[in-house]
Amino acid sequence: MKDRLQKIKKNIVNELKRTQTINQLEIVYNKYFSRKSGEFSRLIKDVKTIAMEQKPVIGKLLNDVKNEAQILYDKIKDDILQNSKFAIQNSDYDPTLPGENQKIGTLHPITRVKNDLNDAFKFLGFEIYEGPEITSEAYAFDKLNFPEDHPAREIMDTYWIAGAEKNVGKNKLCLRPHLTGGSVRYMQTHKPPFRFVYPGRAFRNEATDAGHERCFYQYEALIVNDRISLAGGKILVDTILERVFGKKVKIRMRPGFFPFVEPGFEIDMQCLNCGGNGCSVCGDGWVEMMPGGPPHPNVFKAGNIDPKKWQGFYINIGLDRLVMMKYGIDDIRLMHSGDLRFLRQF
Repeated sequence: MKDRLQKIKKNIVNELKRTQTINQLEIVYNKYFSRKSGEFSRLIKDVKTIAMEQKPVIGKLLNDVKNEAQILYDKIKDDILQNSKFAIQNSDYDPTLPGENQKIGTLHPITRVKNDLNDAFKFLGFEIYEGPEITSEAYAFDKLNFPEDHPAREIMDTYWIAGAEKNVGKNKLCLRPHLTGGSVRYMQTHKPPFRFVYPGRAFRNEATDAGHERCFYQYEALIVNDRISLAGGKILVDTILERVFGKKVKIRMRPGFFPFVEPGFEIDMQCLNCGGNGCSVCGDGWVEMMPGGPPHPNVFKAGNIDPKKWQGFYINIGLDRLVMMKYGIDDIRLMHSGDLRFLRQF
């Protein structure tokens, strides 16, 4: 009996010391001290079979082993709790208090609307295209039919990369002032008919106010096939805006000049912030959302497309302004401020 006690004592101590969690500790403890099936509990039942003169000695050994195991169990349990994630030192932690909600980040409102547009255009069979944010004079201006003396080429409007003044054309680099140059890159690597959208950031050196930023988001779309009309382009604009806002939006198309389209249009939507009454965002009740129109023949030629065979229609959405209309934001600068008080509203 003494040998059995020493062996079981050794096993209990070794197994308790190997435990690392409360669950493991309880399993070991119950293995030996459970009243119904514990090995130590069964050993106590066997005491009645030993000689009477040995019972006092064996009984004392049993109590010593049980007490030593209990002391070791309590110590290991305290150590595990002190080192666990539930132990908060030097604090008034109350485990009975209800837990706090986890603060989970949300999508930026620009990302939300961009995803809505992506879904709308993909539903209409458009491809999603991406291009570089650093471009060249060739793709930002030359291939888009901008004349050499156009004011957009000046440093007061475009962010040129250091040393650009020494170069020309494809070697003169800048931050893209618009997305339209990416459409030429696409046309050079794809054969018509095609339809694609091109979301991304653009950069322009201008004074900031409630409706203008130096870094802003645009969302360009281009359809090229052998038969598309201005009416078809207008229907496309109506469809996209209705999909984003969940209702029909009033728009107007005004004649406008843009070197890369012929004829060109200014496409405005009625301001949803003020209902067309005039505010700090729109001024007169209308918000300029996008230029649009058929690609200029020179742009088609730059993209290696025959303008006599193919037709097309551009729209270039001011994505930031679209977001402002959707969520009732009255200052574009809030969306690029990184202010969590603003961002947590979405």
